Amino acid sequence: MTSEPRRPGRVKCVLFDVDGTLMDAVSNQRQVWATWAERYGLDADDVYRVALRTRPMETFAQVAADRDPRECLATLHELEDEDVRSGVYAAFDGASELLQGLSPGSWALVTSNYEHRVRGRFLRTGLPVPDVIVDAAAVEEGKPSPVPYLLAAEQLGVEPGDCLVIEDAPSGVRSGLRAGMTVWGVNAAVAVQGVHRHFASLREAVPHILALATDPHGNAAA
Repeated sequence: MTSEPRRPGRVKCVLFDVDGTLMDAVSNQRQVWATWAERYGLDADDVYRVALRTRPMETFAQVAADRDPRECLATLHELEDEDVRSGVYAAFDGASELLQGLSPGSWALVTSNYEHRVRGRFLRTGLPVPDVIVDAAAVEEGKPSPVPYLLAAEQLGVEPGDCLVIEDAPSGVRSGLRAGMTVWGVNAAVAVQGVHRHFASLREAVPHILALATDPHGNAAA
């Protein structure tokens, strides 16, 4: 665990990324893209390498420039929806304890996925669903833009400085930082640049998140 360069004051709300932070969906994403690549006669590994660092429409432009991007996206959505219904995935250790320990209305999900898929996965894994979910359809600018996290704060009725963001990926970390929020990183062997605190796993972060979010003095566990 790295040192924390600054300690936030009272945290009123916790904003969570979903895939890679609360939900272990790496194998699912790889399989979805592999199936998608097979349908278009493309190399699955090549496609996935691009998909990891770009948004779907940008991926299509690079790996299937001769194809109708709307058709490509429709196929991807079809495969992702099927994965929600029949895929094998799980919440990270500690996710249920963490979300159950937060007060209703004090946390939200900020995801580049779509709300109906998040709800489907949470239902299947038994995770509670918050009142506020900011998904890909809710914003014109996705991560690393600050817009998704700023919208979540607005919908929760709090200032950006009162929010703690929990993320696993560089684009999400940049989004939270640009929104003026405290950002903690989880589920990575090496800290993402810019995070105020880093934990190798979500499980390690759980007591610290709960302490900061529930202590009226804003004092995180050591």
